[in-house]
Amino acid sequence: MSSKKKGREEAASDSQVVAEIRESANQIWLAGLGAFARAREEGMKTFDALVKEGEAVQDRAKKAADNQIEEVRAKATGTWEKLEKVFEDRVERALHSLSVPTSKDIDSLSRRVADLTKITKKLLESMPASEKPSSSSAKKRTASAKTPETAA
Repeated sequence: MSSKKKGREEAASDSQVVAEIRESANQIWLAGLGAFARAREEGMKTFDALVKEGEAVQDRAKKAADNQIEEVRAKATGTWEKLEKVFEDRVERALHSLSVPTSKDIDSLSRRVADLTKITKKLLESMPASEKPSSSSAKKRTASAKTPETAA
């Protein structure tokens, strides 16, 4: 009897182990289903969060690139302006060495001619009519004043 009893106890013990294994397998299955459902729900949330974070990183990278471009553009503009200044200075020196008058020189001479014209008109207006040169004699004097050097 003791061997039958041991056999029943072993069979009961074996069926109990099998039941525990089935229960454990079922719990693992349910845990997997729960994890899948949660991952599905949170996966969309995680995906959306990753998209937002990616957009933020892209905005920061774009701003940094724009700043770098602006710095390079500013340096290039400064360098270009320096180059223009050097070129203008060299052209000015070359023209000066050739005795080519500058626009300032011409403007100054134009002002002097205008001032002298005003003074001449005032002098002519203040002169008595008998002392004023006639326009034909002024033309003759101007023509005779030309020398071969000034005519050329």
